[in-house]
Amino acid sequence: MSNRIKGVLSPVVTPFAEDSTVDLARFTTQCKWLQANQIGLAFLGTNSEANSISPDERIAMIDAVIDAGLDPSGMMPGTGSCDLPTTVRLTRHAVDRGCAGVLMLPPFYYKGVSDEGLYRYFSEVIQQVGDERLNIYLYHIPPVAQVSITLPLIERLLKSYPSVVAGVKDSSGDWNNTQAMLTHFAPEGFDVFAGSETFLLRTLRGGGAGCISATANVNAPAIHALYKSWQEPDADSQQQALDKIRQIFQQYPMIPALKSAIAHWSTTSSWTRVRPPLVELDSQQHQGLIQQLEAAGFSITGLET
Repeated sequence: MSNRIKGVLSPVVTPFAEDSTVDLARFTTQCKWLQANQIGLAFLGTNSEANSISPDERIAMIDAVIDAGLDPSGMMPGTGSCDLPTTVRLTRHAVDRGCAGVLMLPPFYYKGVSDEGLYRYFSEVIQQVGDERLNIYLYHIPPVAQVSITLPLIERLLKSYPSVVAGVKDSSGDWNNTQAMLTHFAPEGFDVFAGSETFLLRTLRGGGAGCISATANVNAPAIHALYKSWQEPDADSQQQALDKIRQIFQQYPMIPALKSAIAHWSTTSSWTRVRPPLVELDSQQHQGLIQQLEAAGFSITGLET
């Protein structure tokens, strides 16, 4: 497969203007900061509030960052949707714009669907897009989607579409599941990304490709540093430091917490906006988050105001 992406990627948080539209200029600025810190862009994922964003808006976001000169070979936008036409449309657009791959949720509205049904869904997308440049990264996030991408499903897809099904993001939060994916598929060149930097070191030691992590939005330099130096003697202590910051964020609703941190260190209060049904942190939560992060010696540098 061509144009394969490795390393640390961020599901880039989405800034909203006062009228709740996507703030494309501020979004592009955030993406530039991430790419400058060697972080890939897996925007339009969960922490991007992608399922609160329309297909037209998603296409505009893809176009905005590429038209601004950011490198699409470091991009893996989310294109999975509950309906086939939207998934095909978004996926085709990402491929046409030169993105390294797409991160694809399963159709998640109907629960309890079979592997056969999911196989048909992914197969239909692949056939309708019909482009040899397509690299699909399956998005396994059962805590949210409640629809699982099983090992037998991956095996079947790889057998049918070995040049298209490139990898997986495992956001199960279950290391045993990530380890099973690594054991079964990484030796065949299938790229396994952990869904959190908490599992980054173990994933790399197991032959994985990296991680796609919410907190890469804010802790980009430190997470990338571990990716680059995971074979060095201090790798375990680096992992522990990352875990400490992650644990602070996990005490709060993750998306509003990430936006609160960016708002604080960029001194841009509009960053706190989220789309309903999400709500921003209240003032007490915001103050508590910042105090905990500062007490841990954390800050974000280089953000534009």
